[in-house]
Amino acid sequence: MRLRYTLATTAAATGMLAAVTTAPAQAAEYTSDLKIKGVQYNFPGRNDNRCNGGNTKNEYVTIKNYSRKTTVNLKGYVVKDATGNKYTFTANHKLEPGDYVKLRGGRGTDSDRGNVVYRQNCNFIWNNDKDTINLLKPSGARADVHSYTKRGNDRDGDGYISFHG
Repeated sequence: MRLRYTLATTAAATGMLAAVTTAPAQAAEYTSDLKIKGVQYNFPGRNDNRCNGGNTKNEYVTIKNYSRKTTVNLKGYVVKDATGNKYTFTANHKLEPGDYVKLRGGRGTDSDRGNVVYRQNCNFIWNNDKDTINLLKPSGARADVHSYTKRGNDRDGDGYISFHG
C-alpha cells in the first residue's frame, strides 16, 4: 500500500436507511475490486471516546483490494454507516493487488508500513448492536455494503466480523 498524503475526515448529518437482519451478512456483488474485508465494531472492554487515553482507535474497518493485477486509488472513496457518519479518502492513495488498509477511529499517524489510516475523529462510528457499512466509489456508486448484528453475525462475541476472506 502506498499512502502518501494526510487524509481528512468529514461527518454528515444526512442519513441512509438500510435494512438490518439477523441472518449472516451478505453483500450484493458490485463491480469493484475493493471490498469490506471485516469490521472490529466493538473492541472488548469499556467504550471510551476520549482523544487521549480512549479506545476509539481499537475499532476499525478493513478494506482490501481483491484484484490480482489492478492497483486501486482510494481517492474519492467513502466509508459510510447507516446514519450517515462518513469518512472520505481525499488524497491519492493506492492499494496494490491483495493489499488492504485498516481505517481506524481516533487520532494517529497514517502508516504505509502498518497499513493504517486514522479518521482523526474520536467519536465511535460503528454501533455495538447493529449497523450497515457502505463503501462508495468516487462516483457515488456502491463498491460494497454489509449489514451486521451482534447477535446474528458475531458468533464468538469478540466484536469482530469478517465478511470476505
